[in-house]
Amino acid sequence: MQQPGTAKNIWQVILASSAGTLIEWYDFYIFGSLSAIISEKFFPPSNPELAYIATLATFAVGFIVRPFGAIVFGRLGDLVGRKYTFLLTLLIMGGSTFAIGLIPSYHTIGVLAPMLVLILRLLQGLALGGEYGGAATYVAEHSPDHRRGYFTSFIQTTATLGLFVSLAVILITRSVMTPENFNSYGWRIPFLLSVVLVLMSYYIRIRLQESPLFIQMKQEGKTSANPIKESFGNRENLKLVLIALFGAAMGQGVVWYTGQFYALSFLQKTMNIEFVQSNIIIAVALLLGTPLFIYFGSLSDRIGRKKIMMAGMLIAALAYYPIYKTMDTIGDVKQKTEQTTLYRIESSQAQNESGQFVQHTTRIHSYTDGSILKESDTKKELTVDNTHMAILILLIFIQVVFVTMVYAPIAAFLVELFPTRIRYTSMSLPYHIGNGVFGGLLPTISTILVTKTGNHLAGLIYPIAVAVICFIIGMIAIREKSGKLSV
Repeated sequence: MQQPGTAKNIWQVILASSAGTLIEWYDFYIFGSLSAIISEKFFPPSNPELAYIATLATFAVGFIVRPFGAIVFGRLGDLVGRKYTFLLTLLIMGGSTFAIGLIPSYHTIGVLAPMLVLILRLLQGLALGGEYGGAATYVAEHSPDHRRGYFTSFIQTTATLGLFVSLAVILITRSVMTPENFNSYGWRIPFLLSVVLVLMSYYIRIRLQESPLFIQMKQEGKTSANPIKESFGNRENLKLVLIALFGAAMGQGVVWYTGQFYALSFLQKTMNIEFVQSNIIIAVALLLGTPLFIYFGSLSDRIGRKKIMMAGMLIAALAYYPIYKTMDTIGDVKQKTEQTTLYRIESSQAQNESGQFVQHTTRIHSYTDGSILKESDTKKELTVDNTHMAILILLIFIQVVFVTMVYAPIAAFLVELFPTRIRYTSMSLPYHIGNGVFGGLLPTISTILVTKTGNHLAGLIYPIAVAVICFIIGMIAIREKSGKLSV
């Protein structure tokens, strides 16, 4: 096979691939970053807690369908090419995100609102299922063997940077308008901006050439006639798919979402940290931690992918409980939770003008000191001082370090595991099951665990258990590769 892309064009490839992938992650994570507001706008207001869980479930649906997107677009990428496949996924993602910003609220169109959100979330998940595998494969097939971890690590930064950009856009939008206007209509602006970013990215990507390895393989007539059958019907390749899933991607998925989305949810919904301050804490930690993707990607070229990924999973599993216990102490979480959930129901009867008796039912909220909570003041938000804010940033940053350890090497690990003819299909499925199912369900499962047990640290049981299981399987089953791409 011909050599991968030269140093002259590799940076153009990385820039174009990363820019598009970053925008897709931005599109995908706006929904999660605004989940608290979305639960109020698109779901019945009668039960706020249930509405929030329904929002998280809708968020998770986008992850659950990612494996199906991986199969559909992975097959297309192995048959037609990497470039045109991730152009298509970019347009589907951008169009769906833009459309979410246009959906009327539940108060306007009723049950149709959550139904439309669900449909668009499904399209987002399908698109992202095809995007990542295409971008990672495309960059990897342009990279020299001895620096593949380094070059693909730039793709790995895009997920975290996409979350960072989504938070930044939300904070900027929030800062230029009153909280009332932001909650009324301003939250739609980050969704609507997506169409501009997508068009810019499409223009950049359309100018790219196809992967040199794929071009040569196609010229030689060696492309797969049935990538799905070869990927999952072949016993040896299926074994590699299962190792990739249960020995790497599964643990990487839960570590990624714990260190970023679960952390944000814990700050906002459990600790009741003020909206802007909680987003700033996450954004600063992400910004500080992002360069470590490049560091650990480069390190994996020298010492191997397995050591770094396994170490990240093990340390994360051991550190999560003490980290969140410390966060719990800072926020005095138990007291704040009690203050926001106490209420009593009062009923009374009165005669109307016709002489009929009418039943009136009122829910009266109150604080633990007995004072009445006004309807406009539905919760007490906590604003921490600079010292405690710095401590929270540090604690989130430590979790982002774990994220970079498990996530930076995984693109290079996956592309080196499978042959070129079925690489797109084979690597996409375990990656998106690991991230989309095991990782994407984390916020929902953790919230349910907390709700059922009444223990706000019970949500950590899930990511810790999955990370430990994946570590054990990975240590036993994964063998370090030579760094060369197989044909």
